[in-house]
Amino acid sequence: MKRNASAQWQGDLKTGKGTVSTDSGVLAGTQYSFSTRFENGKGTNPEELIAAAHAGCFTMALSGQLGAANLVADQLATAATVTMEKLDAGWTVTGIHLDVRGKVPKADTAAWEKATTAAKAGCPISRLLNTTITMDAKLES
Repeated sequence: MKRNASAQWQGDLKTGKGTVSTDSGVLAGTQYSFSTRFENGKGTNPEELIAAAHAGCFTMALSGQLGAANLVADQLATAATVTMEKLDAGWTVTGIHLDVRGKVPKADTAAWEKATTAAKAGCPISRLLNTTITMDAKLES
């Protein structure tokens, strides 16, 4: 399985701008720039896309872990926050925090913790990222 995306850029770093696109067409010429990455400009940025990818991947992995325990969620919601800091080596993603909420009938705290821990470790995007990943996972009733 392979997935494709592309980026285009015109101009210098601070005043230039670019677009990102995916073969699926979900992103088609979506704007990104210095201001969308380091300020609050309109458009996306690589870190936001990583957060979205991680939230989606983790949530699917969690559903799979729950299914392996014969549990089915009524609802799972994950928010991923990417932290980027300027270090001596340059701008670096220094962490990702997953804020997870789930409504899972018949799940107890032990089953929830086992599933969320396994999903965090096993999600392909978690394994891709070379950073600290933290998590708050709350089972709601």
